[in-house]
This record gives sequence, C-alpha cells and structure tokens, in this order.
Amino acid sequence: MYPSVTGVVPRDDFMLDIIFSNGECGVLDMKPYLGFGVFKRIRDCKNFGKVSVAFDTIEWEAGADLDPEFVYDKCKKKSALQNAQPKSGH
Repeated sequence: MYPSVTGVVPRDDFMLDIIFSNGECGVLDMKPYLGFGVFKRIRDCKNFGKVSVAFDTIEWEAGADLDPEFVYDKCKKKSALQNAQPKSGH
C-alpha cells in the first residue's frame, strides 16, 4: 500500500513539495502534465497555487486531482537523496 499525502506546498515553477505519511518528502514536477485534459486548468500560476490535500492525495480548486500512487511514484524523494552517502575513492 502506498503512503498517503499529508502535505503539499506549491512552488512558482509548477513543482510541488510533497510530504507523505511514512515521513518521506519529495518534489513532483507537474510541467509534463499541464497540456493534458483537466490539467490544462492549472496551467496558470494562480490556479496552480490553489492545491490542497484531500482524501490522501492532492487536488486543485479547478477540479484536477491525482491518484496517490501516481504522486508517490513520480515524486523525486528528498529523503533518499539526503540519506545517500558519498562513495569513497579507496
């Protein structure tokens, strides 16, 4: 089972900072999806910024929402990057 979305913060560059119920955080780039279907409604910054958590995922006032599995799978996880240890040259 996928973790729930517990927090979302929109950024100016059509990216979302996402927090999940398992403690992971990530960044979701929405730019590739803004030309399709209902996502055309959030192509302007004003509408894009009207995003919130609803039913374990994210939704916009304009009527767009995302499947929680999609959000988790497509997010670039910050915790995985932060926990990576540099490789030793020896």
